[in-house]
Amino acid sequence: MFSLRTPLRHTFLRSASTIPKRHITVFGYTQAKALIFSEHGQPKDVLRLHSHSISPAYGDEIVVRFLAAPINPADINQIEGVYPSKPTFTTTLGTPTPHAVPGNEGAVQVLSIGSSVTDFTPGDMAIMRHTAFGTWRSHATARSSNLLKLPKSPSITPLQAATVSVNPCTAYRMLKDFVPLQPGQWFVQNAANSGVGRAALQFGRIWGLKSVNVVRHREGIEELKRELMELGGGGEAGTVVLTDQELADPEVRKGVIDRMGGKGAMLGLNSVGGKAGIDLCKLLDTGGHLVTYGAMSKKPLTLGAGLLIFRDLHFHGFWVSRWSDQHPVEKEAMLEEIFRYIASGELKDVPMETTVWKRDTKEEELKAAIERSTQGFGGKKQVFVFEDE
Repeated sequence: MFSLRTPLRHTFLRSASTIPKRHITVFGYTQAKALIFSEHGQPKDVLRLHSHSISPAYGDEIVVRFLAAPINPADINQIEGVYPSKPTFTTTLGTPTPHAVPGNEGAVQVLSIGSSVTDFTPGDMAIMRHTAFGTWRSHATARSSNLLKLPKSPSITPLQAATVSVNPCTAYRMLKDFVPLQPGQWFVQNAANSGVGRAALQFGRIWGLKSVNVVRHREGIEELKRELMELGGGGEAGTVVLTDQELADPEVRKGVIDRMGGKGAMLGLNSVGGKAGIDLCKLLDTGGHLVTYGAMSKKPLTLGAGLLIFRDLHFHGFWVSRWSDQHPVEKEAMLEEIFRYIASGELKDVPMETTVWKRDTKEEELKAAIERSTQGFGGKKQVFVFEDE
């Protein structure tokens, strides 16, 4: 069994003796780079690459190097200034005006520790305990309260560790916390090809749940349907994949409800909002629950009174950042379980495209990756991968 408190005795990354020293001067200072912004706006307009030095770890400090950091919609929203959780603007990196480092998820390797640090050693790998740390940077100074040590397992890659805290955890909690679904029962979701949607599909397969998965109609839709069907275990396992256009057809919708035994599902996961969210309600049974965790359409979820009065539907919102801050012990237990699924191959990675961040990588290259993420580039999650070469 994996344990975040008692790591397994395997080599996760390079051992402490082989930690790269290329960025460390003879005085012990680490040469680092970070994307920063001093005012809110579009990433391409306000982000800039900043070089700075990090002093040696002292007291309770931990110097880390980043291994991987994804580009999530919430990161973009924070830069734009429209996300509820806002980073702190400071001059700690030596800038003349207060700045912030974007990025909420990331995996790091410990380079050095201060004399009073007892729970980390050089070579350990960790992820961020909380959001808004600022992960789009090559190196940083942290403390134990910022980091969650990960198991030393050859089965878990830095990419998997860096992308575990938001999407898989969101899917896990929504399937567990709102309706006590039993094996054989159904849930429905839109944006099923998103990171959260793919994780929900796979958790459903692992836990014996059946699912109806709605995706936006697009070119190559049949290939996407086959891919999602496989993630869910196939039609025999109770996986249905249909487009938003198909869901709008009353005959198709009736066929889906018949497939569910003539009654709708008790749980729906909504990431789109607007009409798509209301259409999902048509697949819910009386007394069902719709959990909204995103608003991709940027349109309000307009609820007809009949959904409340005659259908007795219940509407919830879910924000994994708040849940994680309020339930640190439960989060560790959840991550242990998720890492077991990853190590066993039961939980597959989302499609990713990586941008290598080296010492000489240009600002324009990093901004290009961020721009691709805002355009939903090929349905792949954009991830920074840091190299010391």
